[in-house]
Amino acid sequence: MAQVEATTERIVAADAETVFDALADYSGTRAKLLPEQFSEYEVREGGDGEGTLVHWKLQATSKRVRDCLLEVSEPTDGELVEKDRNSSMVTTWRVTPAGEGKSRVVVTTTWTGAGGIGGFFEKTFAPKGLGRIYDAMLTRLAAEVEK
Repeated sequence: MAQVEATTERIVAADAETVFDALADYSGTRAKLLPEQFSEYEVREGGDGEGTLVHWKLQATSKRVRDCLLEVSEPTDGELVEKDRNSSMVTTWRVTPAGEGKSRVVVTTTWTGAGGIGGFFEKTFAPKGLGRIYDAMLTRLAAEVEK
């Protein structure tokens, strides 16, 4: 079984603190950022960054729906880590300054992929599909914080 990784990034025209606060606001802003591939969104504990427990279903393809129950931590400044209790999936959001009034947002998701031919296809195609989903989220994030 191979490690699968998908990474997407974007420069946003808002300061890093504003962007990070929007991403960490699971009880408010985060739900607005989710594209149609996400359903059954529910904050179960907390709601603002560290200590949040959030649930959603992610439909990555027409046949693949992942039931996610994510524990949120903030290991360092500007970093949110979402660890799925139901799988090996870990998503890390990093927000850093990128010049005056701008931020760089990098989102990376890793998980242990399937073995065999299925694993080959997963490693080949899943990062691109997840990249499109996160690109849509980052577009919505930019629209939200650049108001």
